[in-house]
Amino acid sequence: MKKIIIAIDGYSSSGKSTMARDLAHRIGYVYVDSGAMYRAVTLYALRHGMVSDGKVDKDALIAALPEISVSFTPAGSDGVQHTLLNGEDVEKEIRSMEVSGMVSPVAVIPEVRHHLVALQRSFGEARGIVMDGRDIGTTVFPDAEMKVFVDASPEVRAERRVKELKEKGEDVDFGAVLANIKERDYIDTHREESPLTKAVDATVLDNDNMTIPQQMDWLMNLYEHTIHDK
Repeated sequence: MKKIIIAIDGYSSSGKSTMARDLAHRIGYVYVDSGAMYRAVTLYALRHGMVSDGKVDKDALIAALPEISVSFTPAGSDGVQHTLLNGEDVEKEIRSMEVSGMVSPVAVIPEVRHHLVALQRSFGEARGIVMDGRDIGTTVFPDAEMKVFVDASPEVRAERRVKELKEKGEDVDFGAVLANIKERDYIDTHREESPLTKAVDATVLDNDNMTIPQQMDWLMNLYEHTIHDK
């Protein structure tokens, strides 16, 4: 069976990473979390003093890009792959609120996007890949055979994010998380370089009131129809 590229875009904390990872596992494809790549670069900037008073030292970060390597471990028995920053497992660190608060300002830097988009495209050369993010169906893989745009209200996404962080032992405030999500939505949709937008040929998945199994059924149905039509 011919392998395809599946692009899943959507707002932050909309559940797109979970569904992309689960779909890839189910159909035997490679999963790439593009958002984790931007988080890893953000973590690098924070660790190296490139962030001050909520501002990113763009020149310093751009100069450091050749030294920043982002890769992934193979998925373990739990189906989860970990993000590596210059060979170090930083999966837990990149999910912190500190990184969440700075990832959008880092991601709007054109040189950062160009650097990571080139890497993301290299991952898809063999096809058979599921990648999620903000601009996968519009910029990274505009010719992807299957495109999904995931939507959900900010409040529902904040509830999911709070639950996720608390399960990891972090003490977080719903109001702060909601404010962070709304701020990221604004930055993601208003940046000049590859703003978050639905590809014209993407299918919208509004998962406000859907369970994870229901989402998977929806995705598998779309996948099977896409494969059948190719």
